[in-house]
Amino acid sequence: MKKVKWGILSTAKIGREKVIPAMQQGQWSHIGAIASRSLAQAQKVADDMGIAKAYGSYDELFSDPDIEAIYNPLPNDQHVAMTLAAARAGKHVLCEKPFAMNARQAEALREVAGKVHIMEAFMVRFHPQWLRSRELVRSGALGELRTVQAFFSYFNRQPDNIRNLPAVGGGALYDIGCYAVVAGRFLFESEPLRAVALFDRDPDFQTDRTVTAMVDFGGGRRLDFTVSTQSVPYQRVQAIGTKQRLELEIPFNAPLGGATRIFVDDGSAPGGASAVAETLAPCNMYTLQGDAFSQAVRGEIALPYGVEDAICNMRILDALFKSGNSGRWEEV
Repeated sequence: MKKVKWGILSTAKIGREKVIPAMQQGQWSHIGAIASRSLAQAQKVADDMGIAKAYGSYDELFSDPDIEAIYNPLPNDQHVAMTLAAARAGKHVLCEKPFAMNARQAEALREVAGKVHIMEAFMVRFHPQWLRSRELVRSGALGELRTVQAFFSYFNRQPDNIRNLPAVGGGALYDIGCYAVVAGRFLFESEPLRAVALFDRDPDFQTDRTVTAMVDFGGGRRLDFTVSTQSVPYQRVQAIGTKQRLELEIPFNAPLGGATRIFVDDGSAPGGASAVAETLAPCNMYTLQGDAFSQAVRGEIALPYGVEDAICNMRILDALFKSGNSGRWEEV
């Protein structure tokens, strides 16, 4: 096999600490260059992480003929513009979530969608615990899937943290609510009809610090979730059917290189005492994501998720934001 040569757009923390080390372990991915607005910063990270090339501008990275794919972990408000610039330069792009600030922005990527591969980086969709959960839903083991419930929270009140800056796309719904939305779409394998949400905003930052929402997938199927940037760290996903309940223990921040568990419970004993655990083998979901995208670049597999998928996710977020202002159900 010939590994795809990747360039990293910025020295963002998620890249340094999670994505780059994981992709360097991949069978299909090679990190060949990194760019920053500061050449000194790019060179430092390149030296620390064994990356051959460092650039002091993003355009230099886009102009490198050896680089085939770009990983874009820039702040949310820069996702579309930089992804579009990279794609126009002929580079495939794996872009961090959320894909855009709204669906209209995301639709701009249709211009290049047929020329290069572009995918939103929801790494959870490549984790075996998510794939196994969907397999159980498809098999009918849960009966008819009626409800997907999710909770995802952490506590962060740092004034200079981008998650607390509304102008660059901070707030709970953009940062972690998008994962809950993906969980519903992933397990129901359909798109919703309407959504409603209740927002609580930080009085200083004006970001949404807690969001509770319900998303109607039709036919009695619903996703309901709460996400918060100012609550005790916690996460769970449950899929509740007519026969059994499925629970993902650590659905969003699964231990990298560690085993995970899912539980299936028929409800025959109270308090979850009848739940049966299934352990999934250790893996790194960022490695799996990077390799899947690289395989698509090489034509070994079809691109798992593309621009239209990302637009669909943004439309749901748009409806939730709109509902937060209107206080009503909003169409997706």
